[in-house]
Amino acid sequence: MKAMILAAGHGTRMRPLTDHTPKPLLQVGGKPLIVWHIEKLKQAGFHDIVINIAWLGEQIPEALGDGSQFGVSIQYSDEQNEGALETAGGIIKALPLLCGACAEQSGDRQDEVFLVVNGDVWCDYPYTNQSPIKEGDLAHLILVNNPEHNPKGDFAYYNNRVDVDGCSHNKFTFSGIGYYRAALFNELPKRKLALAPILRRAMYKQAVSGELYQGDWRDIGTPERLKQLDGALQNT
Repeated sequence: MKAMILAAGHGTRMRPLTDHTPKPLLQVGGKPLIVWHIEKLKQAGFHDIVINIAWLGEQIPEALGDGSQFGVSIQYSDEQNEGALETAGGIIKALPLLCGACAEQSGDRQDEVFLVVNGDVWCDYPYTNQSPIKEGDLAHLILVNNPEHNPKGDFAYYNNRVDVDGCSHNKFTFSGIGYYRAALFNELPKRKLALAPILRRAMYKQAVSGELYQGDWRDIGTPERLKQLDGALQNT
């Protein structure tokens, strides 16, 4: 199984830190945030990693190279000409790297599963390179308890299923970590697209499973949160 790190965003909430440095290369705990992701993926058995790039994107391959320094193989999906394609758009463009020609073909390749991780989160969730997606499902999402900046949550969770509708007590936040079957993106246009509406469509079909992770998860979306994480990692 391959993994993708979403690293193409502008990081406007991180300004001025991101005026001259892409957010994934911001230092935290003594190394770039994206390196924490790469090292954790390697520890979980992922060897092939795809990273999408856009804002100041040329700096990321310059820093990470082909991944050999981390013991992995990195390929890049370059969105600099289009501008960041948002979450789903970025995944769709990277599909040929994630699972060959599955974006253009039907058949077995549509069953291929890959892991996608938002580059601007930090989490000690234990990744697995074995697909958690059951037969007939299109996605498996990792949910977390609602942080202060998202008190109402994103999706409902019960009986290991993720749905659109639910009561306040069973709505949780999407962590930005998910396993996806290539068929989830079948026949979608290659343009800027958000992921949430695509996931909701799959939820209406009862095709999304999930799990609630209650470990350490952080959305590193502001300089203040970056500083908090840096302090926590420096003290471990």
